[in-house]
Amino acid sequence: MNLDQALHTFIAESRELLDDMEAALLRLSDADAEETSAALNAVFRAAHTIKGSAGLFGLDHVVAFTHVAESALDEIRAGRLAIDAGWVTLLLSCCDHMRALIHAIDAGHTEPDPALEAEGLPLLDALRARMLACPVTPAAADVAASTSDGALAEAGCWHISIRFGEGVLRNGMDPIAFIRYLRTLGRIVKLVTLPDALPAVDAMDPECCYLGFEIAFETTVDKATIEGVFEFVLDDCTLRILPPATRVEEFAALIRGLPEEPYRLGEILARCGSVTPHEIRLALEAQERHRDADQSAPPQPLGAILVEQGGVQPAVVEAALAKQRKVRDSATREHQSVRVDSDKLDRLIDLVGELIIAQAGASLAARRTADPDLHEAHSTLADLVHEVRDSALQLRMVKIGATFSRFQRVVHDVARELGKQIDLAISGEDTELDKTVVEKIGDPLTHLVRNAMDHGIETAELRAQRGKPARGCIRLNALHDAGSVVIEVSDDGGGLDRERILAKGVERGLVEPGRVMSDTEVFNLIFEPGFSTAEKVTNLSGRGVGMDVVKSNITALRGHVSVASQPGQGTTVTVRLPLTLAIIDGFQVCVNQSVFVVPLEAVEECVEYAADDQHDYIELRGGVLPLIRLRQLFDLGGRPGTRQNIVVIRQGRDKLGLVVDTLLGEAQTVIKPLSRVFSQVKGVSGSSIRGNGDVALILDLPALVQQATAVMNGHSSRTAPALA
Repeated sequence: MNLDQALHTFIAESRELLDDMEAALLRLSDADAEETSAALNAVFRAAHTIKGSAGLFGLDHVVAFTHVAESALDEIRAGRLAIDAGWVTLLLSCCDHMRALIHAIDAGHTEPDPALEAEGLPLLDALRARMLACPVTPAAADVAASTSDGALAEAGCWHISIRFGEGVLRNGMDPIAFIRYLRTLGRIVKLVTLPDALPAVDAMDPECCYLGFEIAFETTVDKATIEGVFEFVLDDCTLRILPPATRVEEFAALIRGLPEEPYRLGEILARCGSVTPHEIRLALEAQERHRDADQSAPPQPLGAILVEQGGVQPAVVEAALAKQRKVRDSATREHQSVRVDSDKLDRLIDLVGELIIAQAGASLAARRTADPDLHEAHSTLADLVHEVRDSALQLRMVKIGATFSRFQRVVHDVARELGKQIDLAISGEDTELDKTVVEKIGDPLTHLVRNAMDHGIETAELRAQRGKPARGCIRLNALHDAGSVVIEVSDDGGGLDRERILAKGVERGLVEPGRVMSDTEVFNLIFEPGFSTAEKVTNLSGRGVGMDVVKSNITALRGHVSVASQPGQGTTVTVRLPLTLAIIDGFQVCVNQSVFVVPLEAVEECVEYAADDQHDYIELRGGVLPLIRLRQLFDLGGRPGTRQNIVVIRQGRDKLGLVVDTLLGEAQTVIKPLSRVFSQVKGVSGSSIRGNGDVALILDLPALVQQATAVMNGHSSRTAPALA
């Protein structure tokens, strides 16, 4: 890998780490003690990794800024500074600045940018000021120095054995201060002072420390946190920390539950919390001294050294070794991943699309020749092309969770700006869809979330008056449904004001006075250009710009958006998107020599239909099925045959029937965009090239469902531009 490739990898990984850092910071607001510790460790690791990697490339300005942030995080992580909302906001701003530094490097500016440095200076000043001014985390419990029933209490306690070096007093360290600080993390059940190192009175130096302590300590924190209490004297003392006997099996269980990754022994022990990095460093130094003392001797096992030093129990080491062996045995089955340039992936999909078109042409030629050998060869080819298509499309599928996670920050920042208390609940983050759709859906979803926070969620005072919890909730949910991806943005706010929206629609001439409209039709008025019912303009909304853009962006993705709302209970905006924008399984139908494609996942069944029946609906299994006649919809002319067909399709909870002349069957369909000439044709979302070179139009099912609903409501205005 050359330097440019390595730098590109650093930029990509740094952005991923910053996303992780931001997500971890946002989790801190409602986290319990254990979750807070895990989140702080994740934030620290991200900053530390970015700083170290930036140093490898000589990016000193990145190192300098990140170092200060890392120092603050280290103080918070060690418990010397109390984490609060102010720290979270400041660290999020630091995260944003680090992201800006990485963006500048990606743009080719590897040298410090004076403008960016000026933006970073206030953040550095704020970090240093808070490090000096923030209070230390309050004590978790007072000391209990009783020795009665101490032996019984020690069974469930950590055992801390510490021998201070003689020079700690000269170095400005007070041993008793460390004991007092230990009290902030738990309860000292028993403490025994060890004076065995005291010399004779005439040999005693008043500036030397000769004492040690054996401590039974009851706490809920981990070993690394306990060791952090003595961080400033680790190199000038002998420290051993043994967990309670009840924790040994817990450590072993944690080791067994680690991911199947090729860890070293020390990493396994550190990840489960049974040893600390300091103990590993001491053991490695002892291992190196043993190797230097006798070059011919086999290396002393690290686990044996750790046990000998008293840092870990033999049972825990054995569990770690067993985990190593298991990972080593399954190494051949590990999945490897590579980074692929998105342009190369797009080119692959384009080639697969052309391959499908060529295969359709070959299929047509094979049927014409009636050669059985050619038929068999083509059948094999068709199966392979189908597998290649599925594999290529799977490469483009990504989870929507990364997009959803971005909104944690949006909700955090906007809630502070609005002065509201709002949580974000995410579900369905493992739902996959085409990466192109994921990239383009971010902005519309952002506007929907911000709009829900501004207009939907009430203030805490108003929610209290309405008997609601003070904290509002925005929910993001994704799921697969009938070959589409459905994304729901909902809130538990006050809901949409139907009468106010309708009045505004009448005022703007969008609705005829006195017209009876369904709730869906009224709510869909908010997607009209320039439509707004806001009483005042804010930084977030009120100008009537946005919801129409949301709809147009979703429509451009061959998607559909709808709104449902309940007064006082909230609003849900549902976005339905295709799984992919490239290739689909289609069902072809024909009307007067014109071929149309329906996504196969939406097709439920096909039934025969009498041509002389001119109703706009039929009764199907006890239900009413609205009909759309493609001949009339697109003004295709010609007379239908004596028998026609109805293709029953389902879109979400709605069903409709498409009246067609002929059923042509299933076919792989390569989606091609329509030219501007046909971009406004209703009921059509794209086109495809058939094997004989003819063009087939792909039907826009959400638009047809909407029209069928209007038919059932008595608004049968089936006017659409003619294609002829």
